[in-house]
Amino acid sequence: MIQTLETAYFGSGCFWCTEAIFKNLKGVVSVVSGYGGGNVENPSYEAVSSGKTGHAECAKIEFNPSEISYEKLAEVFFLTHDPATLNRQGNDVGEQYRSIIFYLTGEQKSVAEKIKTEIEKEGVYPSPIITQIEPFKNFFPAENYHQNYFENNPNAPYCQVVINPKIAKFRQKFSAMLKS
Repeated sequence: MIQTLETAYFGSGCFWCTEAIFKNLKGVVSVVSGYGGGNVENPSYEAVSSGKTGHAECAKIEFNPSEISYEKLAEVFFLTHDPATLNRQGNDVGEQYRSIIFYLTGEQKSVAEKIKTEIEKEGVYPSPIITQIEPFKNFFPAENYHQNYFENNPNAPYCQVVINPKIAKFRQKFSAMLKS
């Protein structure tokens, strides 16, 4: 039986972190780092980093909905970065690092808003969640050297100092959802 895959687009700061987290989830078939929501066709990393293209670093996540729901993906998204800080994740600063969900359907929009509201009510973050929830506009894969970055560069300083602690926290919190 052929399974129909679905797609989610999440921007939670640096796409290297986003990719490294979502690749570990059961039911996630592929994760591509890229740029979404901007006003320039096929932007380069340098152009997006300038903050002038309107793009956010994000990940395209293809998943099998019979193994993992969009709701679970949204929960992981909100709980693995700081969705209450404007245009910043750690030392990564600028509009390109904003917290954003690009939804493809009305159902994805409703689920994202529901999870956002639930996490706010739980008081997980000391400030209100400011994640943007916007209709999908566009997505452009990042350059090849950005793909599988954590996997290919585990000893890079950014991976050691920023991604490793996020992955450890993620694995502890979501252990039941991890690929074997």
